[in-house]
Amino acid sequence: MNKEMAGVYSFLPLGLRVIRKIEKIIREEINETLSAQEILMSALHPLENYEKTGREKIDVLFYTELVSKRKLVLGISHEEIIVPLVKKHVSSYKDLPFYVYQIQNKFRNELRAKSGILRGREFLMKDLYSFHTDEKDLNDYYEKSKEAYRNIFEKSGIGDKTYITFADGGTFSKYSHEFQMITEAGEDLIYLCQSCKVAVNEEIIEECPNCPQCGGDKLIKKKAVEVGNIFKLKDKFSNSFGLTFKNEKGEEKLIQMGCYGIGLGRLLGSVVEVYHDQKGIIWPSELAPFFAHLIQIGDDPSVKKACEKLYSESEEEILYDDRKDVSPGEKFADADLMGIPFRLVMSKKTLEKDSFEVKRRNEEKVEFVKIKEINNFLKEKHAS
Repeated sequence: MNKEMAGVYSFLPLGLRVIRKIEKIIREEINETLSAQEILMSALHPLENYEKTGREKIDVLFYTELVSKRKLVLGISHEEIIVPLVKKHVSSYKDLPFYVYQIQNKFRNELRAKSGILRGREFLMKDLYSFHTDEKDLNDYYEKSKEAYRNIFEKSGIGDKTYITFADGGTFSKYSHEFQMITEAGEDLIYLCQSCKVAVNEEIIEECPNCPQCGGDKLIKKKAVEVGNIFKLKDKFSNSFGLTFKNEKGEEKLIQMGCYGIGLGRLLGSVVEVYHDQKGIIWPSELAPFFAHLIQIGDDPSVKKACEKLYSESEEEILYDDRKDVSPGEKFADADLMGIPFRLVMSKKTLEKDSFEVKRRNEEKVEFVKIKEINNFLKEKHAS
């Protein structure tokens, strides 16, 4: 990654490959479990839409304007865009329920952007919006979204470190829910129930001293970072824009809504905070930019041929380091820094054994795998 300024980052080739892996996990789970359709909404929003919802003076809004002097803001979220959009297409109970999501940049004018990509002024986010005829249908979908989020974090390699956390529901409902990953790098404080393994956000702990799920009183304070959140918006935004539907009796009713967010860059940063050592990153295989890091030592033609054959024939994603002006030690150090799950080394010495030297990033031991068996070896490791 490259830091352009505080809270603003560019993704370079390896970082972008990780983001694409996260996107793939999210899309698969959202499409399959939550049956949502993907769209892409505008980043520029009319300020008057925020005036309708009473959010025009939020302290993190970026303000701008057209040449015509029409006032605009950069999107912090997309309720002010999605609700007017849905109003054009949904009018009957037959059109509901309805779910859409996007993966798009958001902008927040944070007073102090800190903690690297864990709190940015520009960041990539998946936001999903659901539309329902009644609260029961909203509640059912809301519970299903918890399952989808657990699956996403499990597939991203942080499922065992991420806890559903009760948070203040604001004007919407008694509680909203965050998904908090335990890490000393986190900005948030949560209180983790030792009995049922759910947590309470620090902001509501005074009014909720016991676990809201099981009633337990053994709550342990932990530092954490929020990697996702879900809210029952109910009719707050529907009411602001007059988003209604006609029920079976022809009565006009307000549509009930929910929203569900995941910060992709924040998820990436959280994974790195958990999976690293003094040498660099240790990517979970699900998110790694490549599955194997192939290192050629020396310029012997037979060594080069063995490397190029594997690189061209393997079905796995392989990063091939064939640099001639870099020492083996530097190549090994770069491999550790990048954190790709498997390191494969081919040299004159290993060629004499008719093998690749293979080492997992998170292990010290080295093994030798026959050249003719290396493709099957990688395939089996990836499948496991």
